[in-house]
Formats: sequence, structure tokens, C-alpha cells
Amino acid sequence: MAQLPPKQTLPQLIRGALARPRDGVLIERVDGKWTPLSSGALLARAENVAAALRGAGLEQGDRVALISHNCIDWIVCAFGTLFAGCVVVPIYPTQALDQTGYILAHSGSKLVFVDTPQGLDRLRGVSHLPRAIVMSGQDEGSLQNFESGGASLARATTSAKPDDLAVLIYTSGTTGDPKGVMLSHDNVAFDAQTSYAYGFVGIKKGDVTLSVLPYSHIYEHTIVYIYLLGGVHYYITHDPAELLHDLQDVRPMSMTAVPRIFDRVLAGVMSTSFAYGGLQAKLVPWALRIGRNYAYARTFGSGARFGLPLRYALAKGLVLNKIRKRLGLDRVKFLTSGSAPLHVDTAMTFLGMGLPIMQGYGLTETSPVATVSRFSANRYGAVGKPIPGVEIAIAEDGEVLVRGRNVMKGYYRDDEATAAAVQDGWLHTGDVGRLEKGFLYITDRKKEVFKTAGGKWISPARIESAIRRSIYVTQAMVVGAGRPHPIALINVNWELAKRALALAPNLSAEQLASRDDVQRFLTAEVEKQTADLATFEQVRKIIIIPREFTVESGHLSPAMKIKRRVVEQQYANEIDRAYETAAYAHA
Repeated sequence: MAQLPPKQTLPQLIRGALARPRDGVLIERVDGKWTPLSSGALLARAENVAAALRGAGLEQGDRVALISHNCIDWIVCAFGTLFAGCVVVPIYPTQALDQTGYILAHSGSKLVFVDTPQGLDRLRGVSHLPRAIVMSGQDEGSLQNFESGGASLARATTSAKPDDLAVLIYTSGTTGDPKGVMLSHDNVAFDAQTSYAYGFVGIKKGDVTLSVLPYSHIYEHTIVYIYLLGGVHYYITHDPAELLHDLQDVRPMSMTAVPRIFDRVLAGVMSTSFAYGGLQAKLVPWALRIGRNYAYARTFGSGARFGLPLRYALAKGLVLNKIRKRLGLDRVKFLTSGSAPLHVDTAMTFLGMGLPIMQGYGLTETSPVATVSRFSANRYGAVGKPIPGVEIAIAEDGEVLVRGRNVMKGYYRDDEATAAAVQDGWLHTGDVGRLEKGFLYITDRKKEVFKTAGGKWISPARIESAIRRSIYVTQAMVVGAGRPHPIALINVNWELAKRALALAPNLSAEQLASRDDVQRFLTAEVEKQTADLATFEQVRKIIIIPREFTVESGHLSPAMKIKRRVVEQQYANEIDRAYETAAYAHA
């Protein structure tokens, strides 16, 4: 049995990981130029922030909120908060204002770090807004001024213990008010150390990594500590819209992402090939298909036969290697996916380009990593095996249960919800899954599974994942509880759809969504993607939503998960009409 790490606080982990001086611990763009921060400078800045927090009257256990996009200052402020013995409260900068106000009030945050003056202006109407420090600028309320004041004060000390609260991170709140997940120092420190030792063995000191997921999400929040332990050069993408540009610049050896990013990378590759037209518009789809088929044959079949290896070698030489280099992924050892199901087709397409994706599983309540995939023990379609010290069990109703040092202390100021979620040390995840030879497979969310009028149980996540394989679909939500069959509400990649149908580029999304030819084309596309599912799972009718589901529109949580109740309520009339006009078939 693997030896588990001793209990420690996050400041102890941070100081231990940065004890040996090194350059380029964190690197971000400043005025367009990649600018590094050394281990010594990171520690000094965090110590100054800690001293300033204590000088401002904050005491051990006080909560400090962070509302910012990814940047070095976010990490500095988080580390400084922990060094002061205070509790980090990460909040998405895109969070709806009413929920931001709720979190600030519910957590009792005494101070908030905000990334920009514009970000602070956005918060002016929020009730319970505490003292704010702005990360940019040089005036009295700036982080620079705050740090300078801390540099003249005595170093902050703390008597925090490993089991004390360190991070209070609120769930995304797809229904109702978000719940505050209480994570101790040991929850996060244990999870980071064990995940790094077990699942990131391919990452070596000095490797180059790229961060793109928000630090406000527990996934990347803990990844910060994992890569700190790994001694890598940790590049930071400020905005996901800059990802391709940053990839080409950095050429990372590893990167953590979510399925949505991988799907969009493939859609971007196809879009570029279609834009060039001619031979390239035919070669790229052909090469990606050959690469996917080859990866499937090698991974799940008895091996590639009947000329497939030859076609694959040709596809690699002509196209796939060039795509990989053009994307900035030519040095990648492996990619990591979490937070949502990754369709096997997507994984096989990347593997065909020589880019293995390792899946993991976890929740905010598990700090978050519960299982990881490894090169030495990997099964595509599964989300890996439990990390050492963590147990996985399956309840009688199929629910996944987790027990270990990474399981939260509970929900803040909500004993009833805590008692419902954690019973006899086992966290009831709300996910449905199965165990096969030690590997965990996630099949759906317990509360999202529904039964059709024909009595068939439907797993919407399974169908949605299949639909999103289409390069023409950016988002999908399946409904159908008590109905004859499932239907899908979809967002569309209009650029690609226009090219496929040779439509005028100036047509609006609303105009396109109402066209019969667009309806027929996208319906056929969805039917094609779900054709390999069971008959009762196949989608026979779609509703085209002209505009993307976004956080700002209220359709997505800050963690980019669809708020199903919100979407169903808003489009209830369209859903009813779709069933009225659908050609009913037996489910």
C-alpha cells in the first residue's frame, strides 16, 4: 500500500515546495510579454499580503474573498490569505451579482480582492460588500499599495492546524443558492500530494505547463498545488479566448482542461480547414477520421488491419503531425480532462494525433480529485482508479460513494445538507456509476436521470456527450421526462453550419434557426451522432437555440454547467410545441 503524506497545512506545503530557489515558478503575459515570477518573489509577496491582512485587523479564521480572472496576483493573494491564517473564498468574476452578494454575506468575508477597477465597479450594487483591494493600479486601494504596507509590518504568524478550514468554495448553484463547501488544509494538501504522486508521474521538474481553467473552480485551484509540487514552469492563460495563441507560444508538455475545450479545439481545426477550402478541406476531416479509427482499433480492437496502419502513417505525415504542431501541442506528454464526461470519440481523435487524454473524477466536496487515470493503468471511457487513501463504493441504487481524507468538513452553516451528503464517512456524490476491475465509470447524475412515457430510463449526459461529437453543435441539453422520447435543445457553431450549407455569411443566428434547410441539416446531424445509442435514447426532434447558453444569460453556472431547470422553464413553450409536431414513435 502506498505511503500516505503526513498531515500538514497549506502554508507548510507551499513553503516546502518553494524552499529551493528557482526562476519561472509562475509566468504570465505583462504588456504582451511573458514575465516570470521566481519562488523567492512569490514567497515574499505572499508574506507581505499576509502581514497586510493582519495589519488590517483580520484574524485567524476570517474569510477573504477573491474575485478575479486567472493571474499571478490571484495566487499571491490566495497564498497570502493562507499565510495570515485566514480562509480563501474563491468567487467567479462572472458569477451573477445576486449570488456574489449571497456568497459574500453567507461567508462573512471581511475583505475582497478584485482584479480590476471595472470588476469593483460591477460589485458596487452588491450588498455586504466588504473592504476591497484592487489587484491592478497603484493608488491607495491597490494591491501594490497593500503589499508595500505589509512589507513594513512584522511577518504574520498563524497557529492553524491541518484540520482547520482553509478554503470555503461555493458550489456552482445550478439550482437554488450555492452551498459553501468547507475544505480543510489537509483536505487540499492531501489531495494535491497524493494526486501528484499517483497520477502525474509523467510530469518532471522544469517541464512547461499551461493553466487555462479558472482558479475559482476547485479543479484548477488544486492543480496549482500539484504543479507547485512538480516544480514546473507554470504559464497562466488570462482568458480562454487567448488559449490558442498561448498554446502556440508556450508549447506545453501538459495541460488540464474540460471536455468543452477539447471539443472546441477540434471544431476550430475543422473550421480552419473549411476556411482554406480545396484539398485541405477534404484532407483534414479524412486524416482526423483515420486517426480516430486507428486509435479505436489499437485501443479497443484486436489491432489495426486491412491497410489502416498504412493510411494512418500517411495521415500522420500529411496532416496530423502538422495539426499538432500548429496547435502548439507538439511537446505534450499527456493532457488531463475532468469536471464533465469526455466522449470516447473525442479522446480517440486526440489519441490519433498522438495526444493521450487522461481522465479523472471528483467533486468540489472531494477537494476535488477522487480518481485518476495513469499511463500504466488507463482505460478509455473510465475515469481511472481511486488515488491512494481514497475509497470508492457503489450504493444499491448505483450512486457513487467516496471516503477519504479529501472529503470535505461539510457545508458551511448547513448541518442538514451536510448530514444528507456525508453518512458514516461516505460522501454521497449524486453521480451514478459502476466499478469494473478497480476502474470507475460515471454514467450520469442521479437527479438528472429520467423516465420516458414508455417506461425507459434515460441518461441525458450520455446522449448529450454523443451529440457534442458533432462539429456543428457547441452545447446540447436533452429533455423528455414523461414524454414519448427524448429531444435535444442545441447551440450551433454557426460559422461551420453556414459553410456546410453554403449560406450567406451575413445571415443572423435567428434567421438561420428558423430555416427549414438548417433544421433538416442539424436534425440529420444529431440523428447521426445518436444512431449508435439504444432506440429509445435516439433523438428524433431538436430545438435550435439561436444564441449560446452563457453564464451572463443565466443558462450556465460559472462552472459552465447547464442550469437545466432554468433552460426548461424558459423554453417550456418551445419544448411543448416540439412534442406536438414530432412524429411520435414508440420509446
